[in-house]
Amino acid sequence: MRHNKAINHLGRQSGHRKAMLSNMACSLILHKRIETTVAKAKALRTYVEPLITKSKEDSTHSRRVVFSYLKQKEAVTELFRVVAPKIADRPGGYTRILKTGFRQGDGADMALIELVDFNEAALASTAKKETKKTSTRRAGRKAKAAAEAPAAEAPAEQKAE
Repeated sequence: MRHNKAINHLGRQSGHRKAMLSNMACSLILHKRIETTVAKAKALRTYVEPLITKSKEDSTHSRRVVFSYLKQKEAVTELFRVVAPKIADRPGGYTRILKTGFRQGDGADMALIELVDFNEAALASTAKKETKKTSTRRAGRKAKAAAEAPAAEAPAEQKAE
């Protein structure tokens, strides 16, 4: 039984685990999508989402708190300049985990973890769904036939003159 087992230790001691999660969070922020195991992706989600929430308020204190977790100046800059404005109105759920199958070597369950607002494919598909028009077939035929009839007569009249 796993009573009072709040976090997944990922088979590592605390120093190694903190360093690994910090490096993975920096990679996720810089690249917007990384591939890892499902267990690490779930642990990373609980690590990085509070940092993204903290980045919504761009103050010296929040930058210092986030830097104490990430330890890479480029990642902190990217988080506050690029990521934070894009997720400003989102009330949480900044990451998405997509399971991709099993790793060839050891059969580990693999996943993609990505920032939700930076997935161009998903954003493009939702934009296409919103712009799609719906019309009935009957009305479309009548409108098309009416538009074609005057267009067909106009060139014939110009040739006769």
